Amino acid sequence: MKHDFLEYLRYGAEAIGLGVLFVVFWILPASIASNLGGWIGRSIGPHLAASRKARRNLKRALPELNATACDETITGMWEHLGRVVAEYPHLETLALDRTQILGVENLETALNNPKGAIFFGAHLGNWEVNGAAVLLQCGREVALSYRAPNNPWSDKLLMWARTLGGRLSAYPKSRQGGKHMMDRIKDGGALGILIDQKYNQGVDVPFFGLAAMTNPFFVQLAQKYGCALVPIRNRRLDGASFSLTVYKPLAVFDEDGAPRPVEEVIAEAHALLEEFIRETPEQWLWLHRRWKD
Repeated sequence: MKHDFLEYLRYGAEAIGLGVLFVVFWILPASIASNLGGWIGRSIGPHLAASRKARRNLKRALPELNATACDETITGMWEHLGRVVAEYPHLETLALDRTQILGVENLETALNNPKGAIFFGAHLGNWEVNGAAVLLQCGREVALSYRAPNNPWSDKLLMWARTLGGRLSAYPKSRQGGKHMMDRIKDGGALGILIDQKYNQGVDVPFFGLAAMTNPFFVQLAQKYGCALVPIRNRRLDGASFSLTVYKPLAVFDEDGAPRPVEEVIAEAHALLEEFIRETPEQWLWLHRRWKD
């Protein structure tokens, strides 16, 4: 009982703190809010214990980086994360006016696929901009999948921001959320999934040459319903400006129409993510426990 009460207080304090930050960032213009968030991130983040995890991941994935390059990458990662937090109240402005969609023909082809489409990517740039940009610039909804934070009040605030006040559908990564995602694709809709987090019940597929447990759900769903499996990449260009690149879909069936091995498709997806991350390593979230200890 005491533990529950203390947890309740902690959740409340966290939600209030996040709410205050939201108000401050919302009052400021988008660029200034982003710059402030970036300054806070790079000033505080590298001194946090979580940076040790980021450094371990960097040494595993990019062993060619020297100590100075690792420090610069970690500082850059915290700056980008700080910017992402500060940009939540401005997602509508950023998605509509500060995001350039590249590969529009690939996007339109996927969205017009009668069997639906799954857009997969990683925690790169400001990943929260992706669905909002497609909705506001193309008038089409791509439902979002997300990992809900433990704090239910913080979850509600973040949900309000990422869905533009409820204009976008969003499903948590859970049993019930998975059912909603399946229904979405079954009805010929579009779904956005980030595949760069560890999933203990997944399959072992190399990522940066290291075994990484990955949820095969996005490939299995594409093969079950025959929808397009489309890679996307968000990249921060300058301050609070972005590009969202949509690529041609991956093949989930072979030339004879048989499903390709799931691990093979995931390995191909991982290879693309590796390419994106190597180009801008400071824009990826190195804090995830992506590989086995």
